[in-house]
Amino acid sequence: MSKTNNFVFWGLYVIAWLIFVGLSIEAGGLVVNFFFSLYNPEVLQNLYQKLDLMAMYNESKLAFFGVYSFILIISILKAVLFYAVIHLMHKMDLSKPFNTFVAKQISLISYFTLSIGFLSHIARQFVKNLIHHGFILDNLNQFWVDSEAFILMGGVVYIIAIIFKKGIDIQEENDLTV
Repeated sequence: MSKTNNFVFWGLYVIAWLIFVGLSIEAGGLVVNFFFSLYNPEVLQNLYQKLDLMAMYNESKLAFFGVYSFILIISILKAVLFYAVIHLMHKMDLSKPFNTFVAKQISLISYFTLSIGFLSHIARQFVKNLIHHGFILDNLNQFWVDSEAFILMGGVVYIIAIIFKKGIDIQEENDLTV
């Protein structure tokens, strides 16, 4: 592998780590917000993203826990997705990329990506339904605005995972015939 490709790979590895750290901080901040909203809601305006859903909590606890569950699950899944990417990049041997570990990890990444996309889409529809019932939730679109992109990306990564599995099968077949 050339020096340029190796440099780009390690640059992307560093970027993946930075994204993972950022997403982990976001997920941790949202978990802290959740617990503060339950036990000490007066300080919410000083916390991360000022996510104050206390009006919803006072009107409907079920809606509050439903919306916050979607927010927390999606943010945690995004962090786990990038951890899987980091794990893949760390363990992958670029001289022999077609192995079962890489195929399994790419499949796992596609499942996480599709899960994020579908959960984001369901959450967006859930919030639209709540808006029709009189809740004011305009500040929540940032958590699931990219659902279609995640679904499309998950589909593409899934196709790549299938190609990798087929490549491994062909490689193993060729190794047995030699």
